[in-house]
Amino acid sequence: MRPFFLFLALSWMGALWWLSDQPTPGGGLPHPWDKLAHFLAYALLGALWRRGLSRFALAFLLSALYGVVDEGHQSFVPGREAFGLDLVADFLGAYLGARGVGRWEAPGGGRP
Repeated sequence: MRPFFLFLALSWMGALWWLSDQPTPGGGLPHPWDKLAHFLAYALLGALWRRGLSRFALAFLLSALYGVVDEGHQSFVPGREAFGLDLVADFLGAYLGARGVGRWEAPGGGRP
C-alpha cells in the first residue's frame, strides 16, 4: 500500500506544479482564502508523504522543501508572485498533515 501513497504524493506534487504554473488574471483567491488553499494543499502533501514513507521528519522535510521550490518557480510565472506568508502556510500545512497522519497510526506504523 505504501507505493500507492508515494505515487499519490508525486502526482499531487505534479498537480501543484501545474497549478502554480498558471497565470492568475485578477489576482487569484482573495486573502485569507489563498493562505487556506496553501495550507490545505501542503497538509495533503505532508499526509501523503507520511503514509508513503511512515517517517514524520522525512515527510515534513520533503513537503516543506517542495513548498520552497514551488514558491520560487511561481515567482517566474507571469502574473504570479512568491510570498513569505504563502511559505508559512505551506510549512504549517506540511507539518500538521504529516503529524496528523501519525496520530492515526498504531505503534510500528500499522493502522489501528
